[in-house]
Amino acid sequence: MYCSIATPPLQPALQTCTQGHRSVLILPTEEGGSICLLCLSDLLSNPKSPTIHVSYALSQLSQALDQPHFFRSLLTFHSHFLVSPLVAVLSNLDDEPIAKQSIDLIKILCDGSGNNCDGNQDLHREFVARVSDCLSSGSLAWSRRQLYMVHCFGVVLDNPDSNLYTCIKNKDALILNLVTGLQLSNDEIQGEIMFVLYRLSLLQYSHMDGCGADVLLSYCPKLFQVSLNILMKSQSDDVRLNCLAFLTVLVQRGFFQTACINHVEINSMHSFEAESLMQITKDVVNGPSLEILFAEAVKGPLLSSDTQVQIAALDLIYIYLSSEYVTLKECQALVEENIADYAFEILRLSGCEDSIVISSIQVLYLLSNAEEAFRHRLAIGFSALVPVLRYVAEIPYHPVQCQLQNLILKCVLHCPGVVSTCNVEEISTILAGMLKKCTSGEIGIHSETFTLSCSIFVTIMKCSSSRGSLSFAASIKDASRSAVSICFGDNHVNADQILHFLYLIKEAYAFGKQEEILVSSEVRLQIFIIDICKLQILPWFIKVINIMQEEDIALGVLEVFHSILLDSSVGVKDFAESLVLSSWFSELFGCLGLFPMEKMKQSVYVTFSSIVDVILGTDSGQPIRDAALHLPSDPTDLLFLLGQKSSHNPVLFCCQSAVLMILYVSSLYNDRFADERLILSSLEQFILLNSGDFFCGASASVTVELLVNLYGFYRGFAKMCYQKPYSPEAERILFQLLEEKDWDSLSTKIHLTSLMWLFQQEKLCKFLYNQIFKFCRRNSSIDKNMVFDKDTKETVDLHVFAELIMSEGNFVALIFVCLLGDLVENSCQDYDIIPVLEACTQIIEMAPAASDQFCMHGIDGVLQNIYTFSSCSSPKIFVCTNQLVFIILKSVQSDSLSSNDTWVGITMKLINYLITAVEEDGWTEEGITILGILSLILHHSTKQALTEASKIIVLNVPLISTINSTIFEAYSKGHTLFDHDEGTKTGEVLIFVLLLLFFSMRSVRATLPDIIDLQILLAEGIVEPQSYLSIRCPDLCKIMHFGSAQVKMIASFCLLEMFMGLEDNAIRKPVDLKFREGYLLSISAVLEGLIFFGDIKVALNCSRCLSTLMAWEEHKIESLLPEKYRWCRLIVQELVMSLSAPTLTKSLMIHHKPASNVAVALLKHSRGSPWMTKVFDDSSIGNIIQNLSTTNLTIELVSLFRELLCSGHLNSTHIADLTRVFQACRNHAYMDEIEDGVTENQLEINVGANQDHIGRMRAFLIGLVSSRWHSDCERSQSRKKQLLEEIEMFSICLMEEEDAS
Repeated sequence: MYCSIATPPLQPALQTCTQGHRSVLILPTEEGGSICLLCLSDLLSNPKSPTIHVSYALSQLSQALDQPHFFRSLLTFHSHFLVSPLVAVLSNLDDEPIAKQSIDLIKILCDGSGNNCDGNQDLHREFVARVSDCLSSGSLAWSRRQLYMVHCFGVVLDNPDSNLYTCIKNKDALILNLVTGLQLSNDEIQGEIMFVLYRLSLLQYSHMDGCGADVLLSYCPKLFQVSLNILMKSQSDDVRLNCLAFLTVLVQRGFFQTACINHVEINSMHSFEAESLMQITKDVVNGPSLEILFAEAVKGPLLSSDTQVQIAALDLIYIYLSSEYVTLKECQALVEENIADYAFEILRLSGCEDSIVISSIQVLYLLSNAEEAFRHRLAIGFSALVPVLRYVAEIPYHPVQCQLQNLILKCVLHCPGVVSTCNVEEISTILAGMLKKCTSGEIGIHSETFTLSCSIFVTIMKCSSSRGSLSFAASIKDASRSAVSICFGDNHVNADQILHFLYLIKEAYAFGKQEEILVSSEVRLQIFIIDICKLQILPWFIKVINIMQEEDIALGVLEVFHSILLDSSVGVKDFAESLVLSSWFSELFGCLGLFPMEKMKQSVYVTFSSIVDVILGTDSGQPIRDAALHLPSDPTDLLFLLGQKSSHNPVLFCCQSAVLMILYVSSLYNDRFADERLILSSLEQFILLNSGDFFCGASASVTVELLVNLYGFYRGFAKMCYQKPYSPEAERILFQLLEEKDWDSLSTKIHLTSLMWLFQQEKLCKFLYNQIFKFCRRNSSIDKNMVFDKDTKETVDLHVFAELIMSEGNFVALIFVCLLGDLVENSCQDYDIIPVLEACTQIIEMAPAASDQFCMHGIDGVLQNIYTFSSCSSPKIFVCTNQLVFIILKSVQSDSLSSNDTWVGITMKLINYLITAVEEDGWTEEGITILGILSLILHHSTKQALTEASKIIVLNVPLISTINSTIFEAYSKGHTLFDHDEGTKTGEVLIFVLLLLFFSMRSVRATLPDIIDLQILLAEGIVEPQSYLSIRCPDLCKIMHFGSAQVKMIASFCLLEMFMGLEDNAIRKPVDLKFREGYLLSISAVLEGLIFFGDIKVALNCSRCLSTLMAWEEHKIESLLPEKYRWCRLIVQELVMSLSAPTLTKSLMIHHKPASNVAVALLKHSRGSPWMTKVFDDSSIGNIIQNLSTTNLTIELVSLFRELLCSGHLNSTHIADLTRVFQACRNHAYMDEIEDGVTENQLEINVGANQDHIGRMRAFLIGLVSSRWHSDCERSQSRKKQLLEEIEMFSICLMEEEDAS
């Protein structure tokens, strides 16, 4: 026996085995036994050894090799001893388990020799040599033992050591035997051989490194033929996988192309062509081409359920198609053999597994090169690409992102009918989302991915399936928004990306223009694209234009802008103005300096012409288009053209017209692309040299108008900025030209500076006089709501004239006044006079300060003439004149009104008309307007203006009678008067009559104080007639009691004005007034009832009037004390209860003021009343003080506390708390932190723009009335200062109380 096994414990190693072999060949094991290597070798090498013995010996060896000491000893001292025996086992025994044991042992030994630094590295190579020799000899034929040997060869070759290739001696014979074995229709053999060939080819190419003879090359095309046949027929995935691996290596080495070339060159084969091989070659020649065979062979693996096999097949196809030797014809052959269909199906069933997606897309992308053949397949498989696009878009820098987008782009481009609306929306949403994530930094994308995304969007826009899709339009917006951020937010973006983005923007605008269904939707593509161009592209372009190196980008931007300018939709004009306001002309001339090529020049001038078309109207830019070929690139050269005579040179004249147009439009928007002095000199030269053409009519009128506007602009600019000598001769020619030619200069757009200069020239007044007359007749209906911005250059309108008049230093106001005066004196027709009247009225409405200028130039005399001349007294002229008079009196400063008799005459005419009209037709709209005018005349009289005219109004007996009749008719209605508010004729008339009476009382106090008769004003019943325009107190109280809310408000102001006048008069001239008992009580009852009225103005006015009544002790006011009338007590109790509430609202802090005024008056005149002490008890006062703060403290409250102090209602705690609050208020006041807001001024009536003429007049007059009291109170000091003074008065009273005690 070759070995002995003993049981533990371990015994000393035997000196010899049972066969007497030397001890050096005996290796002990950890179990205590030993193995004699020589005996083992003999047993394994002997083909007659019993298989059971061999199997047992191999198993014992395997166990021993698991022991490190044994294994290390074997490799160190006897590494090659078992090579031959183990190989012999494979050769001698046809036993699969024993063969498997042997192969496992060989693998262990090979692996151990490579990992053991002390071992012999040649052991692995010796196994390779021995096994390859066996296979090369062919001694085993193709028996089972040969199969074991092949498998073992594959195992030992499965190593990256390229030196193993050198251990194979007879490589040709080895390859021949392996190729011969491939002919056997046995999957197991074929699979093993394929793996060996695969590993052998890898080792060969690694060892050769591109040098030396290629053994496999000699077997083409047979190797391919056989391998493809095996791949096509085999049903085993293992065989397929090995075959695909081998074919992949061959294709990578270019064998496929070599096989195709040598496919029919049979005679070039080597001497190994035996009869069987010749038969194979014959089959190859007579069979299908290798391309077809290749396509048929890979179909099986592509249908495999093993994804690894599918991926290997796809990778093989990809490597084959990637070869530089593969022609379009070969690619087309694969497509025609349905390989693309297989790839699409794999992709569809892949579930977006990344490895399959990558391999499939790579193959499909290469197959797409055969466009004609692939187009139909792509249309069928397109639906499989969309889900993959969603998957790929989520992964940053996915390796097949670009290839997949290319496929989608080709399908949309070549097969637009396949792409449904759902596909369009899904693809666009995916791409827009991907760009958005790139913008936010969530993912990164290749630059090619960006450009392809833009191209896909553009291509989809041209598909019919995209029409009417709101979702697609929204995706375009999202993609454009993200794309502009990517392009202009990253300095590393290349020019190609920017160009694709610009192309996307251009086509998106065109798409939005075609989509009429989107016009009324929220998705306004055109407006959105214009905003991108205006807000992002334009600023970026201006920023980089001076450092830009790519002409294509500049041309792309111009092309996009030009395509927008060619449209006529909403927003284009605004976009054009944004361009010129951004100094677009100057920037583009700078661009011409960087890129002086002809293409750029044409693009720039065409863009200029389109801008002119948009701003000035269709075809206005035609002169620029006509002259574009002849215009220079340098602005200085452009100006040089103006300094030449063009009478006999049509081309030069065309160029000059274009230059003038460019200068004109650029000047409208303050874009001066050349020095102003140089431009003015060029214009003067042009005028001097070509003046003859102007007068003979050779030059077009539009050219002359441009010239006038330009000359005026640069002369006006020179006057404002510098004093440059000018040519008097050029100026004279221009003035002469304006006087002799009938041009409508005000109908064109003109810069305000130019217009200002023209209206400053006295020599042009006659010309401008006619121009304004034409303007008024042409613009008799002007949009009053148009807002004029002096930085925006529109066609001349009334806003421009208003701006000029306010700026002064020109003849505009004088020309208007003279024009109106001449029309009236010459008895012109209504259609001549009315437009001028309307123009003057609207100018004052736009610029109220213009009324001062009109009055300074004597418009009052013109107005008097209109009222005087019967030929100008038509109803329409009368109405327009009244409106102008009212707006003048409303807006003018009193100092600007003349002191002559013109306003007296106007007043007389208006009063006479009013009296006659009321007698004949009752109160009409014109009568009400005259009441408003008379009210304003009375208002100005309080400022020492129009005093004579006001006296005529106040003392006019017929007018007094008419007003008294109207008042009597009103209060005679009793309770029904409440229903007659400002919406009814009676209410409207009553409001204006009360307004007239209010201003009359104010005027009388200022101009005729001596005529005030207190007894008549306060008397009740029928008394002698009034000698001036006024109203008695009882009548006012009736109207206040019965009237509507607005009537009550105006009547309360009238009553307050009357009481203030009575107080002033009583101080100046004491009078003993006598009234019946209860008369004043009735007045106080009306006033008390309105203390809690909803309108704070009414309540405040009544409280002040009631306080005045209580102060008249000499008039038996003691009868009003609250011991007899409990209403005042109720007012005070309500006041205390509201102020003691835990929360004081802002509204409450306003509405407490009337009651506070009443409480203060009661405290002054009824300090001994016992109920006052009950109401103002310590608890209530303490709660009120606790609610006070610096933000809600008012003058009325401080006054109330002062009276409480004087009345003895405050204790020491109250005083201490109030002192702290008042001190905090002082601190805040000095720090300017007190709000002036808690006042009744907040409730001023708003003059609505949508009211009619009468409504606006009423609102303005009521505003004057309401502001009267507050203006008196705040004339010398602010409300804040009054509050501090009231606090100071409280402190003084406190000190006096302390001193008295």
